[in-house]
Amino acid sequence: MNDFTRQAQDIFAAAKEARIPENVQAFAEESVAKSRDAYAKINAATQDSVKAVEEIVLAAQAGAKSFGEKFLHTAAVNAEAAFDAAEAIAKAKTLPEVARLQADYLKQQLAAASSQTKEFFELSSKISRQTLESLNSAASKTFEQLKKVG
Repeated sequence: MNDFTRQAQDIFAAAKEARIPENVQAFAEESVAKSRDAYAKINAATQDSVKAVEEIVLAAQAGAKSFGEKFLHTAAVNAEAAFDAAEAIAKAKTLPEVARLQADYLKQQLAAASSQTKEFFELSSKISRQTLESLNSAASKTFEQLKKVG
């Protein structure tokens, strides 16, 4: 047997009998427990963040749906008004009556456009505000949870 082999066998034999000091074991166990606890807190915060993102996306989708529905309703109202005006103009007997009906329609549509623009602005502001509130709430909650982890 050569020197290297004998030294290796001596080291392995000594290692079989070697004991890990209790303070090292305690430190290792404590480190594992702290790491597990930190992981659990981060995992919970991450799950809550995912839920918050889902809520934000759902709020944005609901807002987009509401906006789309309002747009379609407005388009239908405007189309119906155009058809009503066209029908009235088609039934007109004189050129002055046609001119008056067209002027009335334009006046009505300008007022409607102003009102509709205001409604769309208010709706988009409401949707934006709700979405940002959801986002801010989620961000605040996430930061608070991350503070607890640290």
